[in-house]
Amino acid sequence: MMAAAPGLRQRLVALARPRDPEALPVRLDRRRIYVLPTRFGLFFALLLVVMSVGALNYNNNPALLMAFLLAGSAVASLVSAQLQLSGLAIAAVDAEPVPAGRTLHLRVHARVADPRPRSGLMLACADCAPVPLRLRDGSGEAALDLPTQRRGWLEVPRLRIATTWPLGIARAWSYVWPEAPVLVYPAPESDAPPLPTGSGDPATRRLHAAGDDVHHLRNYRAGDAQRAIAWKPSARRGTLLVREFEQPAGTDIDLDWRELHGLAHEARISRLARWVEDAERDGRRYRLQLPAQPAIGPDRGPAHRHACLRALALMPHG
Repeated sequence: MMAAAPGLRQRLVALARPRDPEALPVRLDRRRIYVLPTRFGLFFALLLVVMSVGALNYNNNPALLMAFLLAGSAVASLVSAQLQLSGLAIAAVDAEPVPAGRTLHLRVHARVADPRPRSGLMLACADCAPVPLRLRDGSGEAALDLPTQRRGWLEVPRLRIATTWPLGIARAWSYVWPEAPVLVYPAPESDAPPLPTGSGDPATRRLHAAGDDVHHLRNYRAGDAQRAIAWKPSARRGTLLVREFEQPAGTDIDLDWRELHGLAHEARISRLARWVEDAERDGRRYRLQLPAQPAIGPDRGPAHRHACLRALALMPHG
């Protein structure tokens, strides 16, 4: 019986509006707001029944009056909970892209046209914990933490907005299913080899494991030359360390998909994503070349980084 309860609940949720993703903004009205008593509300109703039966049995008019007053308060609580959601509009959702495997912070923007105060609003979804939705001067936002697993477009799940205000006797809730997918970058390779050699005028300098001037020590990565390992510091720390040098570098770096023919499809994407991040960290100009697409760059900066990672995220899955 207990095992069947979650399945029954899921079927009931599937019947609630909306049943498909919808374009934003979405305004909540009485046709899509649901109200039911909470557990405390059911206990409160049972208490009222016992009070009413006892008052009638003993012909106790003050107790009967008290039961009627409490029942009226309960009904007013049901109406008030419904009014907290009525007229609320979900205007937009957005999120900054993150690498696959990290938590994505989905921002949900809401607004109301009337000046009525709204209290106790909570926003949640199937894969995230509830967070408060606070409105001020007719607008507000809440951030949900969504887990990510794969690169590409992430469909926003159906969101639930609920409140038990003012007395906790009734819960009013409604669903919004935004048709607004958000982007997830590919996960960069954790131990990628150094960046490819640049081309152009060697006017700048960058870090490399085979340069001329020692810059600092870093942890060993797969593909590092054995001659670059600092054996004495490695012995002292108990882990392999590599000498990182400065050497002249060209102004442009070519990140070419075809040069990684020895790697699997997803491994190529992860390595190129790592090299994009490394080139940005070093302040280098870089060009990304992907199959069946025009070259992106050479350039650098947040907009260029986003263009490259977006192209990698939307590559067909191998």
